[in-house]
Amino acid sequence: MENAQLFDAGDKGRGLRATKELSAGDVVFAEPGYAAVVYNSMAANVCHNCFRRQSKLHRCAQCRFAHYCDRTCQTACWEEHKLECAAIRKIVMAPNEQVRLAGRVMWRIHKDTPIATDTQLVAVDKLEDHVADLGEQLKADVSSFFKYWSYFSKQHSAEYIAHILAIIKCNGFALSDQRGQQTVGVGLFPNLCLVNHDCWPNCTVILNNGNQSALNSALHSKRRIELRALGTISEGQELTVSYVDFLNLSADRQKKLKDVHFFDCTCEHCTQHIKDDLMTAAAEVKPSADKVKEVSVLSKENLEKIVVARNQGNFHEVAQLCSETLEKQENVLANTNLLKLRALSMASEALSYLRVYSEAANYARMLVEGYSQLYHPNSAPLGLAIMKAGVTHWHAGQIEQGHSFICKAYSILMITHGPNHAVTRDLETMRAQTEIELKMFKQKENEFHTMRQEVLKDDSKADKMI
Repeated sequence: MENAQLFDAGDKGRGLRATKELSAGDVVFAEPGYAAVVYNSMAANVCHNCFRRQSKLHRCAQCRFAHYCDRTCQTACWEEHKLECAAIRKIVMAPNEQVRLAGRVMWRIHKDTPIATDTQLVAVDKLEDHVADLGEQLKADVSSFFKYWSYFSKQHSAEYIAHILAIIKCNGFALSDQRGQQTVGVGLFPNLCLVNHDCWPNCTVILNNGNQSALNSALHSKRRIELRALGTISEGQELTVSYVDFLNLSADRQKKLKDVHFFDCTCEHCTQHIKDDLMTAAAEVKPSADKVKEVSVLSKENLEKIVVARNQGNFHEVAQLCSETLEKQENVLANTNLLKLRALSMASEALSYLRVYSEAANYARMLVEGYSQLYHPNSAPLGLAIMKAGVTHWHAGQIEQGHSFICKAYSILMITHGPNHAVTRDLETMRAQTEIELKMFKQKENEFHTMRQEVLKDDSKADKMI
């Protein structure tokens, strides 16, 4: 591996460090998955080869569980799927994604050994497992695995299968769809598993879904993760990523890391509680402590209701609850308060879905203002939030602000996603369109509005980016 090397990271165990100076946007390394599966809940909506979300997918005629974009994706995935296909047919109903991923890992171990490529730094079955910490959690999955396992020529002990399942639970990487909007699966990437955590990391990980659409199969590219530098990284500096969303209080991040990954986070942002004050801040008018507590309790109750309504697809109720919550939060909670940010995010999403774009744009702008004070300036969540704000302002007819947001998002996503990612390519198209519209708007405002209405008749791509 050219840009990184394995080293002893002390109390953190193994780690990776840079072998040369890296700049923002540099790909430290790219790694195809050792094995990956789509979530059971998304099985009929996501291609099991490229992990793209599609409205119409072709179903495997044999197991009737796996789905694919087309025959090309199905053929490309057959080597991975054929043994899984037989196993699912044998037990009729597919087991959970953890067991299915363990099956794919084991089939590949038999086929390629635990080290599948020359660039893989550690055998997949030598990754950290925390079996002792997981204990009883593994028993049901081990039992389910043996019912599912169809590689009859070789059997394994329950201890070894528990070890593999524990590796997956501790190291599995959540995979997103082609636009980074929703997690749709989980995969195991051995080299990525060696990158340690920091709440304020110097790298980010992005899934590149690959390309299977070219007529010439020689031009096809595999699904892979890319570890990308967020800023300048010095030679010899440890490479880090964040295992959790930074938008949580330091104590909550530490608890989640302890519960899921079994370590105590001692990064600077956790030990010094950096930005915790902003995440719990009251409005500048300095309301009383009792008022802040009252509104905070009400906000938490309403946010739970909002999530339920959103999951049910009731966006009118989401919008109404968000409006009531934000009204109560006015002059009580600051725009960086996590409770307010979550209400703003839900409100903007619901109103965009309902095509109430002017109001959605206002909430999206406030959300970006809050995020900009909390997130790393080159973080993917900030870039995606700015992108959504840009598209929402564009739909609202606020072309100048929309174009400004889209350009800013593009500069961030070029670092976090790179020029060849589907999100960046879509954003580049939006940037070109809004630039044309902005020039027309400045020249002839009436003609601009006529043209814009024609463009928004075919707004499916833009809608998907909100």
